[in-house]
Order: sequence, then structure tokens, then C-alpha cells
Amino acid sequence: MEPQDQIFEIEFKGHRREFFGNPFNLHIRKEDWVIVEAERGEDMGFVHLILNKERQLEILPENPRKILRQAGYEDRDKLANNRGVEGEALATCKDMIGRHGLDMKLVDVEYQFDGNKMTFYFTADERVDFRALVKDLASTYRTRIELRQIGVRDEAKRIGGYGICGLKQCCTTFLRDFEPISTQLARDQNLSLNPSKISGNCGRLLCCLMYEQNHYIETTRKFPEVGAEIEGKQGACRVLSVNVFKQHMVVRYEDGLIDNLGWKEYNQILKKRDFIRGQKAKNNSN
Repeated sequence: MEPQDQIFEIEFKGHRREFFGNPFNLHIRKEDWVIVEAERGEDMGFVHLILNKERQLEILPENPRKILRQAGYEDRDKLANNRGVEGEALATCKDMIGRHGLDMKLVDVEYQFDGNKMTFYFTADERVDFRALVKDLASTYRTRIELRQIGVRDEAKRIGGYGICGLKQCCTTFLRDFEPISTQLARDQNLSLNPSKISGNCGRLLCCLMYEQNHYIETTRKFPEVGAEIEGKQGACRVLSVNVFKQHMVVRYEDGLIDNLGWKEYNQILKKRDFIRGQKAKNNSN
């Protein structure tokens, strides 16, 4: 496939990602640093994902911006200098927020590669009048200033971190959008409703509750319902619970014995039972 027939997902600071086209037919690989077209000017990021344009049309903008060129050593140095400016701007803006008495929490600062824009990300419980703050920031940094209010889930995405599973947060690795999540999903998955066990670093319900739901539904369909009476390895038993990931049931036999019954074992029992019934039916017909 030719490079111009691919779409590139470029990642910027704070795990911000956008799709770009490659009209100049540049030979770009995953994790390469590139200079891209921005709303006003140029920005710099690295290739997070390479997509087939024809297969990914449903998630792409109609006219994606362009990748202009591959980044060189001088561009890397400039990006490092920008990161230093961002650190200073973060401290300066926090000081200004205190002087203006604004009820907002500054999360991050992103300085566009070419210096044409500086974006300040913040969270707040209510709407904030930050017009005076913007004027002070514009007079200090002599560039276009944008203050962008984000939610707590977006805050966790920009900061990054590890979930209670020990892996990097899903929002910083592969999730593109946040979907509404309810505690009903935790109930469906037989999870504890303890907030500390089903909440992420953002304080909201875990994103994995949503995208793992289909797996739970498809897997549990293969097993009898909890409470059902079935035939086990040692006779009649009752299903106490289903372990989706280990693919087995916990069952209790009539004598009180509690044991694990795997899906493959249970399936073999069903096949054996059906075979015996078929043989009996065949003998009776004869």
C-alpha cells in the first residue's frame, strides 16, 4: 500500500491524538516524529497508529490535516525548549489564578510547536469567567491564548498513570472516546459495588466496565444460569457462580461438596448425556 493511501494517528502532549493525511507521500513509520499542519501554523507529534484509509473511513474527518515533513534534530531541540516554557507557564498561570481568585484547577499547558498558540487545560465545578486571566497571559507570552475546560476523565488522560489492574490507563493507550458508564454494568459482571474497586484514577467508573461487557455477555451465554440444577462430574449439582475469565463454574453437589466445573468438562458431560439419550431412544424404537 502506498503511503498516501494511509491515514496516520499522531499523538501530541497529554495523549491528545488526531488523524492526518500524507499527501506528500512521505515514508513514515510508527513512532516517527513528524511536523503536521495545525489550525494556525505547525505542530509536532509522533506516529501512534497507521490506518488503512479505506477501512477506517467511519472514524476519520472528511478532510484530515496534512503531515508536512519528518522531524529533525533541530525540531527535537525546539520541542524540548517548548516543554521548558510549558513548565514555567504552568507555575505562572497558577499564580495568576490565585491573584484573580478564580475557582479552577489548572491541569496542563500545551505550547504549539511553532509558538503560535498556548493552550491551558483546567477543571472547574462551574463556569469560570477567565477573561482577565487570558489578557494577563497574552501580555506575558505574546501569543494566542486558549483556556480549555475539561472533565476529570480528560484530566486523568492528560496526566496519565496506571490503573488498579497494574496496566497503563486505557484512556492513555487505546480508548479514543469516553462512553457513559453505569453501576448496572458492574452488577452484570458480578463485581463488588465498592467505589474504590470499580473506579479509576479519575474517580469515575472504570472504562473497562463498558468495553468488557460484550465479553461477559457472550461468555455467560455458554453457561447455565446461577442457581440452575445441572449434571456435574459427580452427579447432580447447583451452579453457585460463573468465572468468566477462567471459563468455569463453581458448583455444589447434593452432599455439600463444592467444586469447579470447567466449560469443556461441562460440554463433554452434555455430549455424553445426549449420546446416552439418543441410544436409549434408538433402542426403544427398535
